[in-house]
Amino acid sequence: MKAQGLTIFWFRRDLRLADNAGLYYALCSGKPVLPIFIFDTDILADLQNKSDKRVAFIRDALIIIQKKLKELNSSLYVLHGKPLDCFKELSEIFTIESVYTNHDYEPYATARDKNIAEYLKERHIAFQSFKDQVIFEKNEVVKDNKEPYTVYTPYSKKWKEKLNSFYLESYPTEKYFTNFLRLKPRRIPSLEALGFEKTAYWTVAPRLNKNVLADYKAQRDYPALDSTTHLSVHLRFGTISIRKLVREAKDESPDFINELIWREFFQMILWHFPRVVNSSFKEEYDNIAWRNNENEFALWCSGQTGFPIVDAGMRELNETGYMHNRVRMIVASFLTKDLLIDWRWGEAYFAEKLLDYELAANNGNWQWAAGCGCDAAPYFRVFNPQLQTEKFDKELKYIRKWVPEYDTLQYAQPIVDHAAAKERCMKAYKVALGKEQKP
Repeated sequence: MKAQGLTIFWFRRDLRLADNAGLYYALCSGKPVLPIFIFDTDILADLQNKSDKRVAFIRDALIIIQKKLKELNSSLYVLHGKPLDCFKELSEIFTIESVYTNHDYEPYATARDKNIAEYLKERHIAFQSFKDQVIFEKNEVVKDNKEPYTVYTPYSKKWKEKLNSFYLESYPTEKYFTNFLRLKPRRIPSLEALGFEKTAYWTVAPRLNKNVLADYKAQRDYPALDSTTHLSVHLRFGTISIRKLVREAKDESPDFINELIWREFFQMILWHFPRVVNSSFKEEYDNIAWRNNENEFALWCSGQTGFPIVDAGMRELNETGYMHNRVRMIVASFLTKDLLIDWRWGEAYFAEKLLDYELAANNGNWQWAAGCGCDAAPYFRVFNPQLQTEKFDKELKYIRKWVPEYDTLQYAQPIVDHAAAKERCMKAYKVALGKEQKP
């Protein structure tokens, strides 16, 4: 092994063999390619729930990759540890000439990659990374003066103007599958070996349902209907190609494309303004005097607020790791506006529970709901849970599914009066923003 020079391809947020940019370039490198995945203990250590559905999803995606590699007389090489330690281990076993991977834009990932690249450079090993999880990244869609957009609508307009077939071309990795390193199949660590427990989760196959797309605009806001694509988890972990998805959807559903653009907008914001991880994009909103009532937060988390559509959403999240997008907005508005609880508390809870969690979108959407983000809902916009129910779950099908005790004496009483809570919220926001004097 040690005598054979090879290329490593490092899987991260791109858990597929087809149409994978970094993998394509690795396979074209002229050296046998060893595909690896690292269960990063720095990341796993932050996961509080040992039945975390995301770890199970990742492992299942690796099993699918491994099955195909076995057919090619190769194998995925899975490691468990700190990434730098894992590369030190690999360099003791193999003669590595280059490492290929795809970009990851989150602050932890960029710092990690910088350290890995420096370590490899000291050993004269090239580290090459490519754009794969988005159509446009970093500075590819900016204002004419080269500054980043902070409002979605002009960003989306420029995104659409720039889009052409070049950006949607597939990377034909399958032409070069014979370039994988020949290797006996290796075992993928069990969940137990990784420190986790077996757990069930639900998701769709990583492909676009054209029937859903046809009715997407008319039905996407109704949580009782199965009328969303459920592809967010596949985009998060790269089990589907964003290029393939846009190619298939761009002429079918402009509204679905707009959702994909929102995803890239928030990725761009995180890249240019990494401070949003811990701070409000609109800095003056960090002056809000949040109530942060721990008991009310616990009731929100468990779906016991006495507001049926809020409780239904939280129970769906807790049980499945998923929540309908319209309901995500409702529960976020309720937490930040009705309960005056810091958006960071809600963001952290979603980060723990969502199967499709990704930092950029979660952070961007929570700040949007709280009014403190870029292009956010105005601070005085407060979702009325009752009106939202009447509009989007009029027959109470969604609510009755997740709150079976609804309309019985066993159901919780409302923990706040919405009208009074809204008034309290407006005062707190106005004081923080200097629009009203402290009482």
